[in-house]
Amino acid sequence: MSETVVGPSAGPVGTGGRILLVEDDPSLQIMVRYNLEKSGYTVAIAGDGAAALDLAASFRPSLVLLDWMLPGGLSGIDVCRRLRALPGSREVPVIMLTARSEEADAIRGLENGADDYLTKPCSMATLEARIKAMLRRVAGPSDVLEFEDIALDLVRHRVERGGRTLQLGPTEFRLLEFFMRRPGRVFSREDILKAIWGENIHVEVRTVDVHIRRLRREINGPDERDMIRTVRSAGYALDNGAE
Repeated sequence: MSETVVGPSAGPVGTGGRILLVEDDPSLQIMVRYNLEKSGYTVAIAGDGAAALDLAASFRPSLVLLDWMLPGGLSGIDVCRRLRALPGSREVPVIMLTARSEEADAIRGLENGADDYLTKPCSMATLEARIKAMLRRVAGPSDVLEFEDIALDLVRHRVERGGRTLQLGPTEFRLLEFFMRRPGRVFSREDILKAIWGENIHVEVRTVDVHIRRLRREINGPDERDMIRTVRSAGYALDNGAE
């Protein structure tokens, strides 16, 4: 089966951002690209996993829309995992689009590096709302936040702990920023969902636990204290007294 690689259409670069759409259904390719370009995005399309990885390197997307079920040897999960392993794309937000509707599938996608998850079919209004929310989260004010030995640079989108650079995905970066602006305060899962994903976007509460686990894994070295405190029946806090 031949791959599909379609670069940005002719004309000025969109002002909304650069979207890489990884989808093998031609009708969906046309519909999603048309609507996103109408909204000001620049869109490139890959029809399989190998083409997506090649195009990600040259197109340098602001965000990836990634179908779970792809032709060829690489699934969407495989592509997401490989994107997270590449220095040039590990921080690019990934929204998975899939016909799979089981909660276990959503958790699996998130645990393999996706930042958000949408079940097909979904409306363009919902898709664009998720894209806008995700792109807002990866853009921040021009300052550096510090807590104990953790420094979060919102300009360079970089995090260090004890002098070592941490590799955080965009959602974990935004989550850490949220905590670092309010150290010591306990937030419920519902508070975190509202702050990170927005009030009008439906996301499962368990999604918070998945991203907290990923954040802990990245910021805590073998001999370092866990800065994320779990408060039973209450939520989570950034706390230098965490056990």
